[in-house]
Amino acid sequence: MVGVSDEPGPVRRPAAGPAPGAGPPLSLTLAAIMREVGAHSGAVYLLRPEERILEMAVMAGMPRAFAAPWERVGVSAPIPVAEAVRERRLVWVSGEQDMARRFPRIAVVLPYPFSLAAMPVATADTVYGALFVTWPGARPAELSGDDRERLTSACDRLALLLERATAEERPPGPEPDLLALPTSGTVGTLGSLGSLEAARMVSRLPYGLMSLDLHGRIGFANAAAAELLGRSAGDLLGTLPWVSVPWLNDPAYEERYRDALISQRVTTFVALRPPDEWISFRMYPSTTGLSVRVARIRAVTELRQEAERTGAGPARLVTISQVLNLAGALTEAVGVEDVVQLVADEVVPAVGSQALAVLGSRGGRLHVLGHRGYPDPRAVRCLDGLPLGTSTPGAQALDSGVPAFFGSVEHLRRQYPERHRAHEASDGFSAWAYLPLIASGRPVGTCVLSYAEPRCFPADERAVLTSLGGLIAQALQRAQLYDAKKQLAHGLQDALLPHSLAPPPGVEAAARYLPATQGMEIGGDFYDLVPARPMAAAVIGDVQGHNVTAAALMGQIRTGVRAYTTVGQPPQEVMRSTNRLLIDLGAELFASCLYLRLDPARGRAEMARAGHPPPLLRRPNGRVRVLELAGGPLLGIDSGATYPTTEVFLPPGSVLALYTDGLVESPGVDIEHAVARLGALLAEVGDLPLDHLADQLVRHSVAARERVDDVALLLLRASGDP
Repeated sequence: MVGVSDEPGPVRRPAAGPAPGAGPPLSLTLAAIMREVGAHSGAVYLLRPEERILEMAVMAGMPRAFAAPWERVGVSAPIPVAEAVRERRLVWVSGEQDMARRFPRIAVVLPYPFSLAAMPVATADTVYGALFVTWPGARPAELSGDDRERLTSACDRLALLLERATAEERPPGPEPDLLALPTSGTVGTLGSLGSLEAARMVSRLPYGLMSLDLHGRIGFANAAAAELLGRSAGDLLGTLPWVSVPWLNDPAYEERYRDALISQRVTTFVALRPPDEWISFRMYPSTTGLSVRVARIRAVTELRQEAERTGAGPARLVTISQVLNLAGALTEAVGVEDVVQLVADEVVPAVGSQALAVLGSRGGRLHVLGHRGYPDPRAVRCLDGLPLGTSTPGAQALDSGVPAFFGSVEHLRRQYPERHRAHEASDGFSAWAYLPLIASGRPVGTCVLSYAEPRCFPADERAVLTSLGGLIAQALQRAQLYDAKKQLAHGLQDALLPHSLAPPPGVEAAARYLPATQGMEIGGDFYDLVPARPMAAAVIGDVQGHNVTAAALMGQIRTGVRAYTTVGQPPQEVMRSTNRLLIDLGAELFASCLYLRLDPARGRAEMARAGHPPPLLRRPNGRVRVLELAGGPLLGIDSGATYPTTEVFLPPGSVLALYTDGLVESPGVDIEHAVARLGALLAEVGDLPLDHLADQLVRHSVAARERVDDVALLLLRASGDP
């Protein structure tokens, strides 16, 4: 029998029409297609053209809850039915590893051995929707030509039915729930035992028997099963075991039921019934539900034998809930180092490995992006620079996109005799998983998980690990792009700032620049010391915004200031000219600026200010005051603005501190108090050598430590030396 889900789902008709159910019988059509190709589950989607959305109209063979994340999907979504519609072709997924490589989002939720075919439901002119059908994992890797032809013909017939229904203004709508359709040669579950004598026979068996329907609800339980579960048969009927039995309330056990239904293979798990009794569950699936044998394991040796015989322990190593949690955590990683650290902190413990290496490629060679947990780092560093064609599992996984699992050193040696060239030779581990990191259809790296003990990698665990590889790949691709953009942006900003300062005789200078640490944004903070004649000039400023435009405009302002200084303009004219330049550029950004001309011979400095934080002046006696200078508005606002100048006395030993607001401004802190604290620190340590003083001022600034904004600091000391 082919089970059709009786859980209602959102089905919206493409256009107005008659009463629901007037269109073609999609459930009957789907069931016929599944029987024709021997599939055990499937679904039909209808296209809403105005929204470019595919909506599930009916699902058969599996509970609709299994496909809940894909009830309603966009045509651009990275899933098989959407790809079938986009490319107007049959999409074949041969198994769990193929699914994990190509459609990791599905493999994360359904990491079980099954194959899938998706087809567009379309005529030559119009796409009406799509369908998919699935088979258990024990199926040839290729779809046969006969099955391909049957699916193509069935979808063509369904498209004609939908075309006719649309022309007659009776598009398909919700259909009456239909739990099962009759077919030949299928064995039902124990819940369908037809005779009283058969029920009595089952009740006398010394081990527990029960049946679950497609949704996991208990339809039958004999007395032995009820006793082992600790509930009466009446209390169990109609309930989910992992809900009605407290010690089965673990996602790992529900996963085994899903695994059995999707893979259509016998599945076993062992659960601890408090305080110390182990219960074995063996599930026999069919297309209508599950028959479950429940038995007590009486000794530790029997428990071990059961686990070894079935490959199932008390719980699965990585549950779906863990994988989804890891997927959410990976979205928070920013740079490549963040991805490596997060995988080490979250993924490595969850999958039971003890060490991790993430490999990438550059110029046709391996590149170690990061590693954790290896006692001897040389075991990983020896991989750096190996050609991708080298016969090592890490290089081949990256090059081929195919995962590799080695349960023991002997297994690895058999496949890679020249393993001395790979890091496994000296890493001291005994089992490895090599996960190709594939994003946007191309390999971006390899994740190597190393295990201290020999290990068996069962099919479902391989599927989960491969799916994790897909999620790590997406995070790594984003992180590499982020790092590249950040490096480019900060390289641009560094190129626009002076690499050294050349103060005039009688003046010492030191500067510090710290980019913001939050996000990739770069700012427009700048400073400069212009060794012009007859008097040198200094400038500091801050362009509004945190992007490449702000940084580029900062470079233009700095160049303009240098040019106006070189031709001998006085400070007020330099500021007026720079203001007009900024307005003429039409950048729609503003800038604060403080400009001063130094006259060491006279011990004077003439300053002009445009909306910039006031400088601090430390006198030779250690007293510090804030220079409240006259000034004008920000540059770039008013083309007619004027910028009056102020002359300040700079005797030998005095220190002038020019800074941007990133040094004093932080959330929740009054800026005047922050400036006062900066002045107090300058008074206390102002006699230090200028470079040490700059480090102290930056190190003790709360705003500089938080770095929500760029920080620029320029210190000038009047030395009095000729």
